[in-house]
Amino acid sequence: MSRRVDIPPPASPTASGIVPAGWWHEEDGKLVCDLCPRSCRLGEGQRGFCFIRQNLGGQMVLTSYGRSTGFCIDPIEKKPLNHFYPGTAVLSFGTAGCNLGCKFCQNWSISKSREIERLSETASPQAIARAAKALGCKSVAYTYNDPVIFAEYAVDTAKACHELGIKNVAVTAGYISEAARDYFFEHMDAANVDLKGFSEDFYHRLCAGHLQPVLDTLKYLVHRTQVWVEITNLIIPSENDDPGEIRAMCEWILKELGPDVPLHFTAFHPDFRLMDHPPTPVDTLIRAYDIAREVGLHYVYTGNVLDIARQSTYCPKCGNVVIERQGYWIGRYALKGSNCGYCGAPIAGRFDPQGLREQWGARRQPVRIANFA
Repeated sequence: MSRRVDIPPPASPTASGIVPAGWWHEEDGKLVCDLCPRSCRLGEGQRGFCFIRQNLGGQMVLTSYGRSTGFCIDPIEKKPLNHFYPGTAVLSFGTAGCNLGCKFCQNWSISKSREIERLSETASPQAIARAAKALGCKSVAYTYNDPVIFAEYAVDTAKACHELGIKNVAVTAGYISEAARDYFFEHMDAANVDLKGFSEDFYHRLCAGHLQPVLDTLKYLVHRTQVWVEITNLIIPSENDDPGEIRAMCEWILKELGPDVPLHFTAFHPDFRLMDHPPTPVDTLIRAYDIAREVGLHYVYTGNVLDIARQSTYCPKCGNVVIERQGYWIGRYALKGSNCGYCGAPIAGRFDPQGLREQWGARRQPVRIANFA
């Protein structure tokens, strides 16, 4: 009788960060990973595409539990999340590995690394939660690589954070299986989903993946969870910058997700295996922004450029600026709770009912979690 494991079995990690993994089954003498759409088939000792899930002794394991590639306090707007407690600080971390193979990866030194020992800092879920609390962070973000592949570690950390009143943010490509979605996102309060392009060709050629699972994740998050969702689209010249494709993406968002899901168009810079592509022209970002607004999306932003007009939040009813941004700094803040301070219309998002009580700004502060162990 073949074996099947869904929810990760409870176990303490080994000193090297190995724990029994969830979401796999046995088939024809191999273990098939059910965590993401890749469905990697692993013989004894083999690792999945993500590198950190492995068939070890006939059992699927996660090999990076409690081992992070580094911690840093960022502004929440850097994730980017513009409608999730603006101005607050977020403690960010990730691990090694990724389940997509993006040729334009801008965190490739982390996400593509197989040198876990060299890159890692040991950090328990409880120490991370204590650090976030002590350092005044509103939330913890699972980012830099994709938290889906270290789901066991991310969920345990999220539980520890919730116990201390800390929110949880997944910065993800949304490449997760239907089998794992409920367990993973049940513990997240917000997610920024990287919708990398809007064609199967783009995902196949440049990401070694498929588009439909990402669209399925977005519909699932918006319609079946309480997770606050924002979308990022990195625009790469000559790859996903076609106005027709951008319009089709925006129309899909409007139809399938609704007008209130924020969309961030961000500028590409040459990196990893796309060093031969130029940076994204500002005019391209502006054109994408205009298309999204013409289609009817309420909250559209440009990123990785200085653009106060297109990085500020406007009331969809009266058109006034309710949150003015210059980079990661907030200027005018005209919300009353979650409503426009001018006309009273609701503004979609998660906002402090007492207003803008703090502002982390553009600071980036590295953190040693060992100090909180």
